[in-house]
Amino acid sequence: MSEVISAAVTALSAKVPSFDGVAKFVIPGEGAIMIDSAGVRAADEAADVTLTAEAEVFRAILDGEMNPTMAFMTGKLSVDGNMGLAMQLGAALG
Repeated sequence: MSEVISAAVTALSAKVPSFDGVAKFVIPGEGAIMIDSAGVRAADEAADVTLTAEAEVFRAILDGEMNPTMAFMTGKLSVDGNMGLAMQLGAALG
């Protein structure tokens, strides 16, 4: 597991310990992170919603330096799947 994924799992676990649904964060070149009712873990499984962003964008969102909605609107974050779940997750991260 890459250092980026390890750090992201730790940061996400602190912000969103569990989630009603199954979401996947994909960081190209690094890996994927799953978040669901069981918590946050490094994995690449089927999900209701998949969010994809470069490592620096993901880090900025987790650090509170970038609003997830603005990242999506400006094309820095892509969403595939259940937009309602993506919005819930964005609110939890924002």
